[in-house]
Amino acid sequence: MNNLFNRSELNRYARHLSLPEIGWEGQQRLRAARVLVVGAGGLGCPALQYLAAAGVGHIGIVDGDTVDESNLQRQVLYTTYDVGQSKAIVAKKRLEALNPYVEIMAYPVTLTAENALEILTSYDLVADGTDNFMARYLVNDACVLLNKVNVYASVSRFSGQVAVFNALNEDGSRTPNYRDLFPAPPAAGAVLSCAEEGVLGVLPGMIGAMQASEILKLITRFGEPLSGKLALFDAANFSLQIIQLQKTTHTKINTLIDYDAFCNNKNSTEVNTITAHQLNRLIQDGTAIQLVDVRQPQEHQQFNIGGISIPLKDIVHSIHLLSKEKLIVLYCQSGSRSVQAFHHLKEKGNDYQLFSLEGGISAYLKTK
Repeated sequence: MNNLFNRSELNRYARHLSLPEIGWEGQQRLRAARVLVVGAGGLGCPALQYLAAAGVGHIGIVDGDTVDESNLQRQVLYTTYDVGQSKAIVAKKRLEALNPYVEIMAYPVTLTAENALEILTSYDLVADGTDNFMARYLVNDACVLLNKVNVYASVSRFSGQVAVFNALNEDGSRTPNYRDLFPAPPAAGAVLSCAEEGVLGVLPGMIGAMQASEILKLITRFGEPLSGKLALFDAANFSLQIIQLQKTTHTKINTLIDYDAFCNNKNSTEVNTITAHQLNRLIQDGTAIQLVDVRQPQEHQQFNIGGISIPLKDIVHSIHLLSKEKLIVLYCQSGSRSVQAFHHLKEKGNDYQLFSLEGGISAYLKTK
């Protein structure tokens, strides 16, 4: 790519070129930059839009998911007509329409330990917009192994976090990475997902824009990035707190691991799961089934797929309500709380026929 911008590009980036901190040299750096965004959801949508609009020359999008109607409350890159389509493919088309001078590469796959290093290797910076611990540890470890900067963000309810991990210090050392801040994941089911806890629709837009801002600062070399820092934003009271981390990493990462086992404590009692399709088939066959909703009572009242309501915190003390003559299917919104309920009940050594509904209500509704 040559160093000259055409007339259209000069007009498009005029506000950047007017900034002494960016100017011609900074805009050239943006055009030469290669940024991979992992997750084209609530965080990835605004980050991708601002990176493309800013003229980041090469953008990769990794997301194996499809657009769901429940995404539209916050993932504003998509429309009602995109429901059921690949997020990565739709995002690529939208961004190419936004800025035809940017090269977009779509990876409509889930990032795994098998493909992560190959996908990340050709990019300069990685933006982590994932929404689960397995993906966050995977992105972090792959960035460390490949010496890539990881611009991290996460959201839940009304609050969000942003940090720049694994950046290069002047002495050649690296700043802290995700494992320095969170050495181990929480117990399976201990932290609820956005589907279960909810998230304010505008919050991912605000945090995703902050994430994009950090990337632009790193590329153009202006300002002070959040290297070795963690920003905590609370939209409920509009507060921003910056936490200073240590200067260098204290964590050694030598290889990618089994992240499913690492994050879900696979060495403990194995969980008996049942898919939504299997459950429907058993119901149609007349199998004696007891459905148990382990969400909060208000969630059960708002919508449920039948059965009785026993909140997760009460499951052990309500064991007398369970039937030994029926196949018991525990369910929640996405499957995490029902897994936790399964473990709690199995720890009591009972002989109930227990199953956890894989993917929870969210998966079940997709079969209807």
